[in-house]
Amino acid sequence: MAILEYASLMADEIRRVPLAELQTRLANFRAAMDEQHPGWQMAVVNDKVNMYYFTGTMQEGALVIRPQDEILWVRRSFDRARNESLLPDIREMKSFRTLAEFYGTVPDEIYLECKKATVEWLNMLRKYLPFKAYADIDGLLCNLRLTKSVYELELMKRSGAIHQTVLEQLAPKMINEGVTEAELAVELYSAMLRRGSHGIARMNLPLGEDVIGVASFGKSGLVRTAFDGPGGTGGTCIAVQSIGSPFRKLKQGRLVYLDIPCGVEGYHTDKTIVYYFGDINKDPNRDLILAAHEHCLMLERFAASMLKPGVVVEDIYNETMKHFDARFADGFMNGGKFLGHSIGLTMDESPAIAGRFKQVLTENMTFALEPKIALPGIGMVGSENTYLVTPNGGKALTGSPHKLNCIF
Repeated sequence: MAILEYASLMADEIRRVPLAELQTRLANFRAAMDEQHPGWQMAVVNDKVNMYYFTGTMQEGALVIRPQDEILWVRRSFDRARNESLLPDIREMKSFRTLAEFYGTVPDEIYLECKKATVEWLNMLRKYLPFKAYADIDGLLCNLRLTKSVYELELMKRSGAIHQTVLEQLAPKMINEGVTEAELAVELYSAMLRRGSHGIARMNLPLGEDVIGVASFGKSGLVRTAFDGPGGTGGTCIAVQSIGSPFRKLKQGRLVYLDIPCGVEGYHTDKTIVYYFGDINKDPNRDLILAAHEHCLMLERFAASMLKPGVVVEDIYNETMKHFDARFADGFMNGGKFLGHSIGLTMDESPAIAGRFKQVLTENMTFALEPKIALPGIGMVGSENTYLVTPNGGKALTGSPHKLNCIF
């Protein structure tokens, strides 16, 4: 298909990030740079997520921001970038030599995203733009993305509505004896996709992969993965530690742990729900399972009540953990180091709801709260929902903490 035909085809199907939204983000970036790095002259954004945040497109290239201008330089694909982004100044580049020819002499110090920049990329940039030093702006960019705009919140609310519908209303109809973990995960994923989900869970930390989530039955939820999350799975195979087993079939008397992410137009919500397949009153571990699950719901509600402007993140963790029942300590949250995390363009944004995080909450930040307990020999219980910071405490975007319902 020719490029012009592709652009015409996509024109009616894409929903561009509004220009006013992009301009506000760039203005906020410059204000933060002026405050934290007075006299700065040039910043280069290369990570695809931050490129999307500032330009509304993800391409191979570089966004160069100066106090007086911003230019998106694109190596591939220029036509797609022009079709998707409303940023006024988008230019083609063959290599970083194009930037050197345009900018000429560069500042002695430039500002970069060090977390996602490879050594190869940095060496190539430095070859053509011979700056003497560079400084890290990862923290600054993270802080800018923490507080969501009306536009961003609308997308997260749409995602949350899909999440609630699929995991609370549709999932019980899909949980049937003999279904495999992988089959159930894919069915839930497909249901979200049909309702408008963008189809992946984009991760920030290198331990995570952009996948469709996890469905675990019984003890398989206890299998640790490389990702630093409380829930587990054997995965589809040794090489893929996610989704669920294509061989493990659901039987009566098993916990069904569902952590299937959702997102709309780049913005994610996170939700986990646990069901019991069968009659829990016949389970010899009934009291332990219900007590552990209800304890998680209590912790989530308490932490959510503290999601107010002016509250320090570590105080949410410390105050909530004062109510923690020590009998569950061994199985709580991979050692009990955190209760949740910020969320937005990636699932696992910073800060985490944990000790030593001094971030002060402001209205319209978003966090996922996920207290969960691993019960040896049984499986995972707990809950997770995504919340909006408001003056009245956290407002759930994905539904409220969900009691342990039985499915027969």
